[in-house]
Amino acid sequence: MTQIIGPEAEAHLDWIALTDALAAGHALPRAEVADTFLYRGKDTLLTRSAWIDGLGLAIKGATVMPGNPGAGIPMVNGAVNLFDDAHGRLEAIVDFHLVTKWKTAGDSLLAARRLARPDSRRILIVGAGNVARSMIEAYGAAFPEARFEVWNRTATAADALAEAFAGIAPVTAVTDLPEAVARAEIIATTTMATTPVINGDWLSPGTHLDLIGAYRPDMREADDAVLRRARIFVDARATTMGHIGELKQPLAEGVITPADVIADFYDLPAGTYARGSEDEITLSKNGGGAHLDLMTAKYILAAWQGR
Repeated sequence: MTQIIGPEAEAHLDWIALTDALAAGHALPRAEVADTFLYRGKDTLLTRSAWIDGLGLAIKGATVMPGNPGAGIPMVNGAVNLFDDAHGRLEAIVDFHLVTKWKTAGDSLLAARRLARPDSRRILIVGAGNVARSMIEAYGAAFPEARFEVWNRTATAADALAEAFAGIAPVTAVTDLPEAVARAEIIATTTMATTPVINGDWLSPGTHLDLIGAYRPDMREADDAVLRRARIFVDARATTMGHIGELKQPLAEGVITPADVIADFYDLPAGTYARGSEDEITLSKNGGGAHLDLMTAKYILAAWQGR
């Protein structure tokens, strides 16, 4: 029987278990991935497909309709179709928003569990949208004694996010970004910036920087000084280095070289995706990818079946 899994499954999910599932998925043969796009004016139909031998297949279909918010409907909607590995039978249809939330934050949490100092207690979230909210939840699972600061260009949005976590997690809105960056031990950027918001000169030794927001060639959240100072890691070389401005631009301009990207998640079994010293600055670029949607959706299916 095909499972239809909606937001109600979230109560059965665990951030640490998800990152363990993502790590296990990268011990399997490298995924085959492909994207397609169809357009109707400003509306888009995006399909992202992945096939991992030994795990299964997924097709994540998403509609992006910019006019929806005016009618009170989310701009992005969709579903993830999961097919079994042995016979290609449809196993489950999983809620798009559930998979995207847990995939995005889980990707970054896996990186932080390998790269951030285990004793990190001061976490800065740059941005105050849905991804920022998810990162507070995810980081809180791995760093339970952490205190969070939130900065946003619109201060009222940071205030609202901090208020939403009142009584749940220690979250404070801040207005001085350079000072907040300097005292943070983990920083997550969740913006839609096309010009850098993080200056490398602000970073303190030992900081882990998690870049999430940029996803197009014209988008960047960190300046060249960040790239020069940090040891650079990515979730997948194939979906970041030639496609996202965060790396594509400094690579094209000679600020860094491909050899400066030390490892991606497929290097986890070899142990090279790891912090080298207490004082080094580490940078992880979260680029996403259909293979991560597949791994996340399979984890959600297993958690739902075992509830």
